[in-house]
Amino acid sequence: MESELLRIFDEQGKEIGTAPRSVVHIEGHWHETFHCWFTERIAGEDFIYFQIRSSVKKDYPNLLDITAAGHLLANEDTVDGLREVKEELGIDIGLDELFFVGTIKASLVSSNFIDKEMCHVYVYNKHVPLEKYSLQKEEVSGIIRTSLDAFEKLWFGEVRELEAEGFTLNPDGQKQPLVLKVVKDQFVPHEDEYINSVIKAIREI
Repeated sequence: MESELLRIFDEQGKEIGTAPRSVVHIEGHWHETFHCWFTERIAGEDFIYFQIRSSVKKDYPNLLDITAAGHLLANEDTVDGLREVKEELGIDIGLDELFFVGTIKASLVSSNFIDKEMCHVYVYNKHVPLEKYSLQKEEVSGIIRTSLDAFEKLWFGEVRELEAEGFTLNPDGQKQPLVLKVVKDQFVPHEDEYINSVIKAIREI
């Protein structure tokens, strides 16, 4: 995976070549990713779905993140990002079923890497029964949903925790119902501007 070739870009978004994924994250090159947020309106209230990252993930293990996301390889177009939804969640969807939020530049910097992403962000606003999910356990260990309003209040500091429900995989790969209270530190630390753009887009659908 670390040897996969990605297209890289300068600060203005101009393509400048390709580089292995490991080099991209060490040197902090801008590169393309595909983000797909699952949402649903239930009894007049908007809900947002998060994946629980697997405990064996190199980066941000066990944290809550975008429903499905991944890097676009050097030979791929945006539509190829749909493979991430199929691989991680086991859900088949088409690009025509998605709402395009836009391409958002976002950075995540840790002690291990510099992740500068040009994120092609989409929203999938349809009901998916939890039993339909077939998770790639090396990547995803569960799915939860919570109120969009509650998530916004948590992220921007109006409340300290929220309630969420969904399922997690047990050691045998079987789904177990999950109800939990979540604090902000349990989410991957995306930039506020990115999160605000996603929330605004969901409300506009």
